[in-house]
Amino acid sequence: MSSSAIEKKALSGAAAHFGERRSSKAGMFGAWYAAEHRLLTMKAFVSTIVATSIFNPLMYLFALGVGIGSYVDKGSGGALFGVSYLTFVGPALLASASINAVFEETSYPVMGGFKWTREFYAMHAAPLRPDQIASGVLIAAMIRSVFTVLVFWIMLRLFGTLPSPRAILVLPAAVLSGLGIGSVMAALAASLKDDDGWFALINRMVIAPMFLFSGTFYPLEQMPIWIRWIGWISPLWHATDFGRWAGFDHPVESWLVVVHAVYLIGLAGIGWFLASRQFARRLEE
Repeated sequence: MSSSAIEKKALSGAAAHFGERRSSKAGMFGAWYAAEHRLLTMKAFVSTIVATSIFNPLMYLFALGVGIGSYVDKGSGGALFGVSYLTFVGPALLASASINAVFEETSYPVMGGFKWTREFYAMHAAPLRPDQIASGVLIAAMIRSVFTVLVFWIMLRLFGTLPSPRAILVLPAAVLSGLGIGSVMAALAASLKDDDGWFALINRMVIAPMFLFSGTFYPLEQMPIWIRWIGWISPLWHATDFGRWAGFDHPVESWLVVVHAVYLIGLAGIGWFLASRQFARRLEE
């Protein structure tokens, strides 16, 4: 065998060994590599994320605590389960903030990763598996949600609206509500070739009604029975009711607390699975 043939064989063997090592490493940490990329992308508008995470809660707190809340408290005479209006709506605002943050990360950015930047195709050739790419997107969105919710939670604690010792449980409930919506949204966004107004439609026909009819600003029991089903199937209501139980000892049956937790975890798991499957279909077309 000639020396050139030996060199070629050695080089090909080294390349194969390096490829196996890289593939193995990606197999262990692929989702985190994809998440790291998404987080680095967020650096371009990190100031906006931080500003909205701080000032949006402040505006809500002053509007509902000092403004509208003072009138509601006077009119209700503490009828909202014996707590202030701000205390009542606090857990709902936390969950809403999580849903909005994750929705931003799993709508246009996901469709753009396939259509405009095509970064998901580049990741797939790196090599990363489709499920790792989908998981990375959701992990990054969840990290942003945790930051947003944590800032809001601290402010609520400072305002004295989460007095219960188990108020820390409000955090995972809020994050899971965002992850549940976001994972399903990621699956849908991965299936879209063009926007065609889909995201605006979802925002108006799903997100907005969910925000209004999930017991956010008033007890779900005060709504007509024929419209309560929107709350019952909404992750926002499940996170809100669980959060009120955890945040200020709102009376909730033990079995319903379990239902809330199972629903939020189950929706997040199902959505994660659907997102991974849809990413695989799109990347293997």
